[in-house]
Amino acid sequence: MKTKSLETDLLVLGGGPGGYAAAFLAADNGREVTLVDQEPSLGGVCLLRGCIPSKALLGIAKVMGETQRLAEWGIDFQAPKIDLAKLRAQKQKVLNTLTGGLDQLAKKRKVRVIRARGRLVNSHQLALQPVDEGPEPEAELISFRWLILAAGSRAVQLSSLLHTARDRVMSSREALDLPEIPSSLLVIGGGYIGLELGTVYGALGSRVTVVEMTDGLLPGVDRDLVRPLERKLRKVFSAIHLGTKVAKVEPTKHGAQVFFDGAAGDKSTIFSRILVAVGRRPNTEQLGLENTSIQLDEHGFVRTDEFLRTAEPHIYAIGDLAGQPMLAHKASHQGKVAVQNILGEAIRFEPRAIPAVVFTDPEIAWAGLTEEAARRQGREIETAVFPWGASGRAQADGHAEGLTKWIIDPKSRRVIGCGIVGTGAGELISEAVLAIELGAHIQDVAETIHPHPTLSETLGFAAEVYLGTATDLYRPKAAGAPATAKA
Repeated sequence: MKTKSLETDLLVLGGGPGGYAAAFLAADNGREVTLVDQEPSLGGVCLLRGCIPSKALLGIAKVMGETQRLAEWGIDFQAPKIDLAKLRAQKQKVLNTLTGGLDQLAKKRKVRVIRARGRLVNSHQLALQPVDEGPEPEAELISFRWLILAAGSRAVQLSSLLHTARDRVMSSREALDLPEIPSSLLVIGGGYIGLELGTVYGALGSRVTVVEMTDGLLPGVDRDLVRPLERKLRKVFSAIHLGTKVAKVEPTKHGAQVFFDGAAGDKSTIFSRILVAVGRRPNTEQLGLENTSIQLDEHGFVRTDEFLRTAEPHIYAIGDLAGQPMLAHKASHQGKVAVQNILGEAIRFEPRAIPAVVFTDPEIAWAGLTEEAARRQGREIETAVFPWGASGRAQADGHAEGLTKWIIDPKSRRVIGCGIVGTGAGELISEAVLAIELGAHIQDVAETIHPHPTLSETLGFAAEVYLGTATDLYRPKAAGAPATAKA
């Protein structure tokens, strides 16, 4: 029989990367922890329908692309036969392994997990609401001493525009379920989600078209990094329309007729499926925040101080709720910082660099200050670039389209940013993150011995470009001038 109320020391609302990291750390430090989440398993959007399933499918796409490259070496494979049901099942197997592991970790730590929706009725009580087709929560209310809000975000929808063809429209969540391999796919949005899923469907055989309303793919990302990716995608995708938006959508017998407005001209094309990937918004509307003193900013994010506290000092907000960047690893780190503060350690969340990765082919990764951001701030910087065409490993692997780029403070000569485009960029960026966090001098990077032949040594080579000591690249320069460019 359901009890009316429960009590807990720490309540965590949301079971994603930030929520479960916070809950587990608090439990490890002897706190009584209750985690409320509406999903049947822990992991949040990242694990259940985001980061992990997309990377599993992108891994398949990468292997398929590598087999095509082998033709240049005289090794040919037959066209692949795709068993979509088996592909779905293998993806689900990966997810089941990871979610099962998290559920076991919660049990071993004695974290009470309640499957329910949560809504604040005041600053110390949360109402528990049943999830559709799920068991009723064991109580109606839960009282807490401390609360960490980790409710995440959701995909932005274009419901009014696409309503007439809704049977043909997919969100990123539905696209990852692989309902079919459409003969043609329109991706609305040239951000990382649209490009990653477009890459997956393109590898599986769909003719992919991307439409982006701004004048470039991946808005806000360093153009030096985007250009090699865009050149590759224009060869792989059927079309990329920049400075263009969808004006109207009409259903047809075999798909949806989409009318464009902008640089692509006033024309229409019929697509089998449409994927909407125009961004995400924080899940703040249904949390009952109006019943507390918690405030939102102009973008709908929860306002916090440097300790991640809200206007209610005993309530913290982390992850996608607490602002950009909306990344799983930021949420995990914030979850731990919030718990450390609850434990009395007074830890500020003030990273010098939060890495970001776009898992396309080639990958893009960056951390710290970008050249684009420096221009907007009017900040003086110097840059050093090493093209992968001069890398023996990149040439041997057939991935010479990449580059590695350092952003340097000209006065201190410390590294303050880094960008990489190329295969494995997401793995390479961690060295740069550590260098930025430690306030490393560009010479520290140059004098660090990197293994050869690897792609990691391009970080050292780019530093040598700045210092004028690069031997794998010849860059004539005026006497006394560094091999750099000012933003």
